Amino acid sequence: MKMSQLVGRRMKETPREAQTASHIFSIRGGYVRPVSTGIFSLLPLGKRVIAKIERIIREEMDRIDGQEVLLPVVLPAELWEESGRYATVGPELLRFRDRNDKAMLLGMTHEEAVVHLVRTEINSYKQLPVMLYQVQTKYRDEARARAGLIRVREFTMKDGYSFHTSQECLERYYARAHEAYERIFRRLGMAEVLSIQSDTGMMGGKVAHEFMALAECGEDTIFMSPDGRYRANREVATSAVTFDGGPAEVLDKVHTPGRKSIEEVAEFLGVSTARTGKAVFYMTADEQLVLAVIRGDFEINETKLKNYLKVSELRFAGDEEIRAVGSVPGYASPMEVTGEKVRIIFDPSARESANLVVGANEEDYHYRNFNFTRDMGDLASKAEVVDVRNVKAGEPCPVTGEPLLERRGIEVGNIFQLGTKYSAAMNCNFLDENGRSQTMIMGCYGIGVGRAMAAVIEQSHDEYGPVWPFSIAPYQVHMCVLNINKGEVGEVADRLYGELTAAGIEVLIDDRNEKAGFQFNDADLIGVPLRLVISPRNLESGEVEFKTRDGSRKEMLPLAQVVTFIKEEVAARCRA
Repeated sequence: MKMSQLVGRRMKETPREAQTASHIFSIRGGYVRPVSTGIFSLLPLGKRVIAKIERIIREEMDRIDGQEVLLPVVLPAELWEESGRYATVGPELLRFRDRNDKAMLLGMTHEEAVVHLVRTEINSYKQLPVMLYQVQTKYRDEARARAGLIRVREFTMKDGYSFHTSQECLERYYARAHEAYERIFRRLGMAEVLSIQSDTGMMGGKVAHEFMALAECGEDTIFMSPDGRYRANREVATSAVTFDGGPAEVLDKVHTPGRKSIEEVAEFLGVSTARTGKAVFYMTADEQLVLAVIRGDFEINETKLKNYLKVSELRFAGDEEIRAVGSVPGYASPMEVTGEKVRIIFDPSARESANLVVGANEEDYHYRNFNFTRDMGDLASKAEVVDVRNVKAGEPCPVTGEPLLERRGIEVGNIFQLGTKYSAAMNCNFLDENGRSQTMIMGCYGIGVGRAMAAVIEQSHDEYGPVWPFSIAPYQVHMCVLNINKGEVGEVADRLYGELTAAGIEVLIDDRNEKAGFQFNDADLIGVPLRLVISPRNLESGEVEFKTRDGSRKEMLPLAQVVTFIKEEVAARCRA
């Protein structure tokens, strides 16, 4: 490809809305262009990178016996009504009505669609197991689109779904899929990708893993042991921290005028926030009031709480809802809650710690020296003790005992053992060897294609632009031609370009007759791994300059050896 014909210009200035490296360089390098919030067009360079990512994914999915299909983007609402998700998923699911007033939606994930397909095509255990996958456009009406391709509304995703006769069969295939994902991210050139335990979220199921590309801009927080034996997303992470009980002191009611927050109360009473207890009221969708109690220096992990309660949504309870059970907002006490609809959840940090400051259920008053065993009275048997706490860095690892490390990551893939969540609801059954109808057991496997491209840039860039891994670079060789109209420069460049292209090497040639600095800046912004510089000065010595984008190599090549050298270099990198 000639730069003079390449659609997509390079930009000198950083776009105002771009904050992360991948967002900045994908726009400045001419890879993507924003159309609306969270919606992008791919330019030719971006499309070439995405195509290579998709090729690697397809090869690895085929390697584990996947069969590619293509499911609709637009789906009838009735399929999601069958699974029960149509009413439970929030506004991120884009719903609309067609010209016949039929309820429709844009697919943000395709469990329902693939189950609809499989139940019409498979009816016997002899046809199982099977895995179907697609590379398809999705739409999620994301409220907080950010960071370019990392969090978008319209995106391309590889999603795969496996169907099995037994849990054991699913687990065997799940292990194969996990290995395939590790190969995919390795082949994409990602420097650090961790497989971690994760929450199953709206997907359902019991077992899930996320693949996190480590990056400072990542939205996900990961806790891990120094040796990597333990890895977990903040949503499910635990630690082996213990809490000091100690001897109970006398319960003492104290005046705390106008002090409602943990920090205000702790400062007023001259204690640390670790000596306080925090009471937070939530309301579920079915109007169940929940009181969660945790030590004041910790935060409640709402994902853990929702998972324990088996609910998809929680909201903070209003003042009147709190007063209805005998509590006072800002001064709530776990000791004196009334009403049958209150569900009391104690985190171990509050259950096991001694002598905490808690609310007194009276305006402007708190209790000193609250101890669960002594002071909860009859409510102690009603309270449920559950880990609903966000882990902190430095706490002991639950596996190794070493201090936990905190890292940031971009979720580039996920796999779930779905079980029968969708197949049971949608009557996706098979006949077993005895002729009895059984429910298929499912697995689910996703990779964000555009997000993978962004994650690679985050992990592999310098101050000038992306440094593409060879496997997914838009081109393999970038030829900078200086003073193209001087002497034999243009003729030599054309000949090399023709010979390399004829050899199957992907070459981008800068034929625009721009100055050296301009060409080199553009080459850095594009980030092609191998570069040739052809100039009158070099040709006077019968040489062409060769260098790598990452700066690891630079040498002069005899002109007669350039084609052979590049062919061998490309072949070696393709084998790697």
